[in-house]
Amino acid sequence: MFGSAKTKDAEGKMETILGPETHFQGTIRSKGYIRIDGRVEGGISAEGVIIGESGQVQGDVTAKTVVIGGKVTGNIIAASTLELQTRSQIFGDIRTAQLSIAEGAVFEGNCVMTTDKAKVIEMD
Repeated sequence: MFGSAKTKDAEGKMETILGPETHFQGTIRSKGYIRIDGRVEGGISAEGVIIGESGQVQGDVTAKTVVIGGKVTGNIIAASTLELQTRSQIFGDIRTAQLSIAEGAVFEGNCVMTTDKAKVIEMD
């Protein structure tokens, strides 16, 4: 589904997957990578987060690496990289060291970028 090198590396580290028919309420915390193809109402904190094209998150996302293909209504903190795919929709503020936005992505909110990855997390 995603063709970037970052996503292919993440798939090798994938620890948790929420399928398209899954609806989860609450906070998810993981030391590995998590992929969301279903719906999450609550926050996500992990090493890496991939939200597939059918994925929807209503809550904040915090990770080292974040790739969005679906919809996020909430703030995103990506200590290293944040990638917004073609059909992604972000409604909230973002903080990251490196940002990639594909043509067709929707982003409504504020963006703070810094080359100091430690400061990305400190801004909470």
